[in-house]
Amino acid sequence: MRTLAVSAILSVVAGVAAWMAVGAWTAPPAAPTVLKLGAADAARPAAAGPERFTEVTPPRAVPSFAFVDGQGRKTTIGDFAGRVVLLNLWATWCGPCVKEMPSLDRLQARLGGARFQVVALSVDRGGRETVEPFLAKLGIAALPLYLDPGNASMGALSPRGLPTTLLIDEEGREVARLEGAAEWDSPEMLEFLRRYGAGRGVAPRDRGGVVNTGG
Repeated sequence: MRTLAVSAILSVVAGVAAWMAVGAWTAPPAAPTVLKLGAADAARPAAAGPERFTEVTPPRAVPSFAFVDGQGRKTTIGDFAGRVVLLNLWATWCGPCVKEMPSLDRLQARLGGARFQVVALSVDRGGRETVEPFLAKLGIAALPLYLDPGNASMGALSPRGLPTTLLIDEEGREVARLEGAAEWDSPEMLEFLRRYGAGRGVAPRDRGGVVNTGG
């Protein structure tokens, strides 16, 4: 009996090994992760941010995907044509996302208008019922509500984690990307965004100063 039991176990092990070897086993899809700062990032002053943008050269068209606004209306990045857009992918369960949300709100209050829009796009599966009271609790007043409960943005934009922020020009092209949290209304960041035409009545100027971090 002992010999038969050992033989049975060895057969099962061999079968599993063969199954994996031919590629029958696949890992389950990974859920969105929270981006963590490395030692170098943690050592930067709180106002750091512009230098962590990765330039996209040449600028690339943002893939088409749909999300909804606070009234449930279908929305795309194309609806913001003619404006510089700061598209921030976030979730209520993401600590760094929550920490930077007030500075995004202040940025929208400071520069938002006909030339610039912060689109803070929540990927929470709970949608409006989860996100709206959460933002109210944080005291967010300037940021419009944008929701992507189906995570269409994650598939279209392929972020490596949350938060991830895309800088999109007036023609709907991604020109730079920043991974992780930032202090969005710092003097350095405001000056950087103004170089891309952000702000009420501000004409686009020379766009020098984007640093390719290789991230």
